[in-house]
Amino acid sequence: MSFIKKRIASFGYAFEGIFEVIQSQPNFIIHFLAAFLAIIAGFYFDISATEWCFVIGSIAMVLGAETFNTAIEHLTNLVSPDYHILAKKTKDAAAGGVLFIAIGAAFVGLIIFLPKFLALFYF
Repeated sequence: MSFIKKRIASFGYAFEGIFEVIQSQPNFIIHFLAAFLAIIAGFYFDISATEWCFVIGSIAMVLGAETFNTAIEHLTNLVSPDYHILAKKTKDAAAGGVLFIAIGAAFVGLIIFLPKFLALFYF
């Protein structure tokens, strides 16, 4: 297979992974819906280019973290199909990483959108 065909195929594999995460992970859907709402709010409040960078960066980090977490869970299930305390710790740590990033993204959203939302009521 040529170099270019391999690169094109690698995008296909990546999209397969994304679709698998979308289909199998309820938390990914929750994060995706929150991202959709943040994008709508960004257009509604006409946020600046810098604010868009923070919003899009936060969305990418949260969705990426959720995807990596799913990969870690799948790999952990493969190597440790029976309960093992280290498998639990691995999954918990990966989930904790997602939580850290999601909390950070929520703070970015609050910093950007809360003043704009409150301005609607307090001119």
